[in-house]
Amino acid sequence: MSNYDESNSELLTIELNLLFEGIYQRYGYDFRNYSKAHIRRRVLSRLALSNLTTVTELLDKVLREPEFFKVFLDDLSINVTEMFRDPQFYQSFRENIVPKLKTYTFIKIWHAGCSTGEEVYSLAILLHEEGLLDRCQIYATDFNRKVLEIAKEGVYQKAEMEQFENNYIKSGGQHKLSDYYKSMYGSVILRKDLSKRIVFADHNLVTDSVFAEVNLIMCRNVLIYFEKQLQNKVLNLFHESLIPSGILCLGTKESIKFTSVDSKFEIVDPKQKIFKKKII
Repeated sequence: MSNYDESNSELLTIELNLLFEGIYQRYGYDFRNYSKAHIRRRVLSRLALSNLTTVTELLDKVLREPEFFKVFLDDLSINVTEMFRDPQFYQSFRENIVPKLKTYTFIKIWHAGCSTGEEVYSLAILLHEEGLLDRCQIYATDFNRKVLEIAKEGVYQKAEMEQFENNYIKSGGQHKLSDYYKSMYGSVILRKDLSKRIVFADHNLVTDSVFAEVNLIMCRNVLIYFEKQLQNKVLNLFHESLIPSGILCLGTKESIKFTSVDSKFEIVDPKQKIFKKKII
């Protein structure tokens, strides 16, 4: 059980700052500008699971035991995802973005913060149904190599598929989601032709530079875990990565309003947070 309550929250803040400075110096991962509320919950949970009482003890273990750090890194990763998450977004994408994509002979897409891959495969299915997948190159990136390996496999729990099927239908799916996978015991394996246009790669939004020049960026429900300074940094990275008139798709709880790129994008769908880079 941890030794923290309201009376020593200031001490906890100091120790958290030291922890993430230590991680940055030792391993190169930068969590210093992540949302404090999000990061605090994850750290206190790891303390309890590891039978540690203070963040200082955790820092010592993280610095001295690289294998333990890998476990802790999973705690800090944002892996809340599902196929066709927020179906209305995919409906809007079909209506507002697909017609534009059809004007390109070749389409480069960056899916940043792809986690275990469910939303990348959702995009691939949508593009397949719109006759676009064969002229796309999708770069799916995450800083967590463990979740990237899961994404590459394209194997998911069968128990999840009922929810995914409901999402798919609501998103405007043209067939059955089961057309895109095979069942095997308690799992499903997605069709290999869905991943033929996807390259999974290690990329850290916080510390790495422009990944590629692309027509479209999807980064949904990642920025909500960043503080304002880091949001600005990442949004500028996206702006630099997009071609003129390129499309940026964020999560429904995210926005570019009052950020450093606010004036550099036009709004395509204010509710689904789809934006187009202005031609200057």
